[in-house]
Amino acid sequence: MASARTLIQVPTAARRGEVIELRAMIAHAMETGYRSDLQGRVVPRDIIRRFSCRFDGALVFSAELAPAIAANPYFAFPLRATASGTLSFTWEGDNGFAQTETARLTVT
Repeated sequence: MASARTLIQVPTAARRGEVIELRAMIAHAMETGYRSDLQGRVVPRDIIRRFSCRFDGALVFSAELAPAIAANPYFAFPLRATASGTLSFTWEGDNGFAQTETARLTVT
């Protein structure tokens, strides 16, 4: 399955205890399954159903999405920087879609 374009913004460094903002977006049409094409056929549903962010394996943020979510879902959420580590951002969707991207966070 082809991967989708993502945009992840993570500060390159943070001070211990600092609250930082993480941002993640994925380019995805989010087809609801309620729309018809020009021939009157229902366009099959194809949405991102789940998004999660883990820091060194520990879940720090997650969201369940529904067909009403706009195309190209975007998330921004806070995280308290406690230690250096790896953030992994995972999107899961219909038709077996799954994509994970990682970013390194350095805490000083």
